[in-house]
Amino acid sequence: MAAEALSGGFEDAPRQSARAFRAALEAMGRPGSVHELTDLATAPAPVSPAAATLMLVLCDPGTPVHLAGDHDSPAVRDWITFHTGAPIVGPEQATFALGTWGALGPLSAYAIGTAEYPDRSATLIVEGPGAVQAVTLAGPGIRSVTEAALPGVAALQENAALYPLGLDFYFTEGAALMALPRSTRITLREAN
Repeated sequence: MAAEALSGGFEDAPRQSARAFRAALEAMGRPGSVHELTDLATAPAPVSPAAATLMLVLCDPGTPVHLAGDHDSPAVRDWITFHTGAPIVGPEQATFALGTWGALGPLSAYAIGTAEYPDRSATLIVEGPGAVQAVTLAGPGIRSVTEAALPGVAALQENAALYPLGLDFYFTEGAALMALPRSTRITLREAN
């Protein structure tokens, strides 16, 4: 295990993880709102500080993780193993998945839950902006509507149509975090 894997965690884990976990919950409770995290972890490239922070507060030995594309490197695997103990698995067994939008696909590879246990689905942590489209979001946690920019809008709309089944998403870039639960309705914004 490289020395790089041993660094980058929280210095004051109880306080920093509590604040970061609250930010993750608030983002999921207010879909489309962007949150700048202040308590940041650092992982090997290409993992952003926001994604590293999510991995620290959401993952543990009981939450299998799938790494997609360039995120599936020995350095990132070692970092996740050392800091969280989460096992690295294929997409079909993953509770969490990390990668760019293009590398994470297809969404059909991930668990969407069952009628009896809709919570047994995967949460995808999507890194970087990628190719995005302007959308309007509506649903629980949104007063009327809010605007956002998302990749893969058609796939996200298909996912929302599965509700109460489906995947949940976090979108990360640098220290910024935005969430999109499966209950959110997505429509393309019309160009002016």
